[in-house]
Amino acid sequence: MHRRSPDPIYFTGMSEIQAQISVLKQTADPAVADAIARLIDEGEDHELNRINALDFSKRTGLDEERVISGFLHASRLGLFDLTWNVLCPGCGGVLDAHSTLKSLRHDDYHCGLCACGYEASVDEQVEVAFTVSPRTRRIAAHDPNTLPLWEYFKQVFWSSGVDLNKESFASLTEEVTLEALELPAGEKALVSLQVPSQFLIVFEPVTHTAQFIDVQGEPTKERQQLSLIYSKEKSPTGATVTLRPGPLRLSLDNQAGVRVLPSVFIAAEALHHLIGKRKPFLTAKRMLTNQTFRDVFKADNLNIDQRLKITSLTFLFTDLKGSTALYERVGDLAAFDLVRAHFHALLEIISSEKGAVVKTIGDAVMATFIRPEHAIVAGLRMRSAMDALNVERGRDDLVVKIGIHEGPCLAVMLNERQDYFGQTVNIAARVQGLATSQAIHITGPVIDAPAVAAILDKEAITPIQKQAALRGIADKIVVYEIP
Repeated sequence: MHRRSPDPIYFTGMSEIQAQISVLKQTADPAVADAIARLIDEGEDHELNRINALDFSKRTGLDEERVISGFLHASRLGLFDLTWNVLCPGCGGVLDAHSTLKSLRHDDYHCGLCACGYEASVDEQVEVAFTVSPRTRRIAAHDPNTLPLWEYFKQVFWSSGVDLNKESFASLTEEVTLEALELPAGEKALVSLQVPSQFLIVFEPVTHTAQFIDVQGEPTKERQQLSLIYSKEKSPTGATVTLRPGPLRLSLDNQAGVRVLPSVFIAAEALHHLIGKRKPFLTAKRMLTNQTFRDVFKADNLNIDQRLKITSLTFLFTDLKGSTALYERVGDLAAFDLVRAHFHALLEIISSEKGAVVKTIGDAVMATFIRPEHAIVAGLRMRSAMDALNVERGRDDLVVKIGIHEGPCLAVMLNERQDYFGQTVNIAARVQGLATSQAIHITGPVIDAPAVAAILDKEAITPIQKQAALRGIADKIVVYEIP
C-alpha cells in the first residue's frame, strides 16, 4: 500500500502522537498497535470514523479481543474517541450518539424513518465505535454538517453494522431515491416531482424527521402540494398523507438552525433489502463484559441511579472449597500463595475466554460472558488448571466449585463498581453452591445452547440431570452436573 506523506493539515503534534503509539505498543498487542498506527497514518477519512472493531479485526486478520483491547487502550491514550451509539433495530440508523455510558438513557429513543420508539437494549441496540481524535488527525466527519449528502448518510446516520458497499449504495442513490438535496439553515426550497404509485418517505437524517406519503388511486395531471417545515424541536413522524400518482410540488422550509438533507425514498422491497444487510459490530453488552474496558475505563461506568436492561448474559461463579481448613493445614503464608496462584489461573482463563471479572469476594469469583459456550469452556479449563496445580504440589487441596447460569439481568452500579442485579445472578450464585467437589453445575438455558452441547459431546462428557432447591428461589429448578 502506498504510504502517503504526513500532511500538517491532518496531523498535529506528530512527536506527541508517536509517543502515544510507543506507549500503545507497550500496553496493547504490538501487531494491533502497528495496525492502528498504519490506519491513523494511511487510512481514508471515512475509515477513521466510527471504526467497527470487529470489521477491523476481520480485515486485518487480527484477533478480535486483542483488537478491542488495542482500541480501548488507544482511546485511553487520547488517540481515539469512544462513542456509544443507540441504533434503530429496523433500519440500523443511529438514533443518538453518546460520548459516555453515563449519558445512555433507559428509553425514549425514536426512529423517524421507521416511526417506532425503542428502549436502548444494550444487547444489540447500542454500538460501541471508535473515531480518531481531532487532536490526532482531522477528518471530514469531525465537521458532519460539511459532509456531502450521501457521505452524511453513510458516516453519520447509518451505523457501522449496516453493510453498504459501493454497489448497494449506487442502488440506493439511483433506484430508491426520487430526490435528495442539501438545504442550508434558514433557506427554503421548492421541489417538483412526478410521484409514482408507491409508498414514499420524505426523510431528513439531521433532525431525524420523516413524512410518509401513500401514493395511490387514479393518476392525476393536476399539481399536488405538500409543505414541510424542519425546526429545532424534535417532532414525531407526521401522519401519513395520501396523494395520487402525478405531479407534486414539495415546499421545504429549514428553520432547524443547521443544514438539513431532505430525501425522498421509495419505501419498497429494494430499500428494505439494502438497509437490511448487516455485519457484526461491537455491542455495549460485549464491551461491559470486556476485561480491558472494566480495568481501563472505570470512570466511564454507569451513574448510581442508572439501570440498563440486558436480555441475556451468562454468569459464572466460583468458590474455593475448604479454604479455611487449607489455611489451618498449610499455614497462612503457604495458603496465601496457593490462593493467589488459584486466582491468577482463574482470571487469566476468564479473560482469554472473552469474559470479564465483575468482582472477587473472599475466595470467590463472579464473572460474566457474552455466550454460554465461552463460560463452559472457561469452567472446564479452570477445573483442569486446579488439577495441574494439585499435581504440581502432590496434594488435592485446591478444589474449585463452579456454577453457570444464563438469562436476563440489569447492569447497575453497586459499591462504586459496575455490577449486575436480578434473579439470574441469584440463581447462578446458588447453583455454584450446589457443588461439593470439582464438579461444575449448569442450568437448562446453558445446556440448551447448541454450542455448549457440541463442546460437551466433543469432550465425551455426559451431564447428570437433577432437581435442586436453591435458597431464596421458590421452586425447584433442573440443574446439570458436569462430572
